[in-house]
Amino acid sequence: MMTTSIRRWVETDTGHRVPNHKSKCKHMHGHRYRWEAEVEGDVVTEQGVSEEGMLIDFSDVSKILNEKIHDVVDHAFIVYENDEEALAALTIMGDGHRTVTVPFIPTAENLAKWAFEQVSPYIETAYGNSLRLAAFHVRETPKSWATWRP
Repeated sequence: MMTTSIRRWVETDTGHRVPNHKSKCKHMHGHRYRWEAEVEGDVVTEQGVSEEGMLIDFSDVSKILNEKIHDVVDHAFIVYENDEEALAALTIMGDGHRTVTVPFIPTAENLAKWAFEQVSPYIETAYGNSLRLAAFHVRETPKSWATWRP
């Protein structure tokens, strides 16, 4: 039975918009997002190894989060693939602009599920000690969080 969990996060400055929103979120804007992985598993009991007493080294989680989330969306604009207005505006920015096109409206809820899917395979194969990504939390603002768990 898995009883231990850890959390590790990275932050990004990322833009988005919610095209059908009834209020100001329909406008292009950005957030200081926090992308937080919650990992569960068995503590490593093998004596003498670097990870003894840990689920997974926090730096290993950071490496995964940096490669699969931070380096993809930091200083980028996440846009829904059917948001023709935003896509047209971003096209004007040229090839140097970092645009991440996704098949969903980029709400915090949908981004939490997306991030889970990007990170989960790398957590589960890290050490072979029954690790699993239990949840992914996305903070859009200091008062607004979304969580996705399988």
